[in-house]
Parts: sequence; C-alpha cells; structure tokens
Amino acid sequence: MFMGWIITYLPPPFGYTISMKNIYITDLDHTFLRNDLSVSEYTKSIWNAKQKTALMGVATARTFRKTMQFLGGVELSLPLILLDGALVATRERKIIDAKFIDREIADLIIAEGAKFGVFPFVLALEDANLNEAFLHSTTLNSYQSELITRYIKEDNLQPQKNLRAPKDNFKIVYMGDKEVLEALYKHVHAIFGDTLKYIFAPEAYLDCYFFTLLHKDADKAHGIRTVQEFGDFSSKHLTVFGDNLNDLGMFALSNTAVAVANAQEALKEKADIVLPHTNDEDAVARYLETLL
Repeated sequence: MFMGWIITYLPPPFGYTISMKNIYITDLDHTFLRNDLSVSEYTKSIWNAKQKTALMGVATARTFRKTMQFLGGVELSLPLILLDGALVATRERKIIDAKFIDREIADLIIAEGAKFGVFPFVLALEDANLNEAFLHSTTLNSYQSELITRYIKEDNLQPQKNLRAPKDNFKIVYMGDKEVLEALYKHVHAIFGDTLKYIFAPEAYLDCYFFTLLHKDADKAHGIRTVQEFGDFSSKHLTVFGDNLNDLGMFALSNTAVAVANAQEALKEKADIVLPHTNDEDAVARYLETLL
C-alpha cells in the first residue's frame, strides 16, 4: 500500500578518515531556532566552529524549502533529515531516501478526519527536483487559518474545496484542540494500526495540538540510520538535541540525548542531559561552546 523509493547520488567522502568524528544532529523548532524562527549570529558562529571538527546535521519536521530559508549561514556536513524523517536529502536537492503514504491511503485518512469536522494539511512531493506541494482544504479551523497567514507568500500553497491527496505524500498533519485530535488519533489508529506512523503532541507556536501521520518507516531515527549509511559513523559518537515527542526516536538511537530547558517533560525524562537554557537562549550553541 505504501511506496518508498531511493535516489542515490555520489556522497561526500565520508570514509574511515572521518568516521571517528563526533556527530551532532539537532531538531530545529524550539530547539535550534529561536521562537521568531531565527538563528542568532552567536549560534551560527559556535555551530560553524564545531563543524570544523565534527559532523553536523539537522533532523526536523520542516520541509526542504523552509529549512533552507531558516539555515542561511549555517554550515552542515550531513544530509538533511526532513519532514520527521520522511525525506533525507542534500542541500543540493539530491534525494537520498523518501517514504510516502500513497494516494489511496491518504484519501481514506482525509475522509475519516472529515467525520470529525477537521481537514489536514498534506505535504507532498511535486517532482524529483524536490519541489514540494502544501495542500489544504478551504475549510480551516482557527489554528490552521493562523498558520496559513504565515505561509501566504509561498507559491506552493494549493487550497482545495474538495481536498484530495496527490501521488507522493510525505505526511498528513492535523492541527486543532486536544480533545478532537485525540479522538481522531484513536479512531485512525484503530483502522490502520501499525501500517502508519503517528505523532500526537503539543504545538507550541499556536498553543494547540498536532496529529501527524507518516509512512510506517518514516521518523527521525530512520532518517539518522539512512545518514549513517552514507556517513559510515556509529551511534556511539552521536549526540542529538530536541524538544518534542517527535524527537523520541532519535533520543533512543543516540549515545547522548540532550533536551533544551523548554522541552516537553516526557522528552526530558528520556534525556541524558537537560540543558539549563531554552532555545531562545541559544541552548544548543551554549552546550557546544563548552566542547570547543
């Protein structure tokens, strides 16, 4: 029912000469990015200095397009883990791995959500050049309407009166009140079981909840394993940074799991280190600076 495909490319020379380097992979929102979605000059300078002696990467729920907008001036030595691990790609738009929910399943999910009076955002691949589509219903709740205002200048928005999924769907994302989405989560999980990956967690920017559905093999841990195949490195050298429940998988995979001060309590409980600083206080950079 699902399609996963791989486009290979000639990777950087991640041979044995650098395989013993330490690896640092960070989440973006509420971890590496400040709440205004910026990266401070201090964080850039510390991160880029560390990049000279270590392998540095990101693992985010964001799309390729938005990640590139946010990370100007930030050096990376690893491929990008995007869309909660549904996509692994280079900055040069080379797709390493992609995991999709196919159209039939996605349309069934949309139909089930409609029974609860909610419609999702659908993030999909337009073409092999890594152009992305952001589809949404013209029927939006207040949280979705607020989010759309932040994307209004984007040329990949595709509003639809009768929302239907395209061919290659990275993920389906609902936003709304906790009670509604929790009921939808239980309902959809009862139908599809382990054939999908589910993330149900708070959404800090808009003070609501989100419910994300992905291909069953799409998560940040899977993305890190894919990057490991290209980087020839071991998890015993891996440190990760995060704040929310979609970071649990990579926390479990890493040698050192670091939560920022503003992280969800459930994530802090799984962390090896809880930092005293928040994302707005450049927590990741402050920690890396102690290692320089």
